[in-house]
Amino acid sequence: MRQKKIILVTGGQRSGKSEFSEKLALEHSDTPVYLATARVADDEFRERVRKHKARRGPNWSTIEEEIFLSRHDLSQKTVLIDCVTMWVTNVFFASGEDVTASLEKLKSEFDRFTDHHDAVYIFVSNEIGSGGVSPNAMTRRFTDLQGWFNQYIAAHADEVYLTVSGIPLKIK
Repeated sequence: MRQKKIILVTGGQRSGKSEFSEKLALEHSDTPVYLATARVADDEFRERVRKHKARRGPNWSTIEEEIFLSRHDLSQKTVLIDCVTMWVTNVFFASGEDVTASLEKLKSEFDRFTDHHDAVYIFVSNEIGSGGVSPNAMTRRFTDLQGWFNQYIAAHADEVYLTVSGIPLKIK
């Protein structure tokens, strides 16, 4: 029987997070699950999704879920959640851009999702707070929310990796 394991992979945009996370998932299972949190809103993004699916290949199953990850029973599976930033975005806007309410909803859903199933969870997230401070108040609130939720996941994770220029660094 598989025991629960939580892995967080974080880094900047185009840092190699997804590719590294996919390799990690394949180390744990020949048939991992890709849990996609993004809302496909335009043709450019649709093409990006198509390329990601093609790169992963047919041994992956895909679930699309924008907010309620715990709806899916992934017991005894290896699941790659890509990405936390899109998940946070979905919850943030569904909560009327309320940071406190969003953070509580995200923590609660994360706990429901990871507490009830023995599975390998690989969360992919962006380190959006590594740049400068935005002049836009909503963007600053979102950056705070993302950072606080990344910290929450990291505190519960068995392993944490930071990817930089395609190189994964194990930091926990």
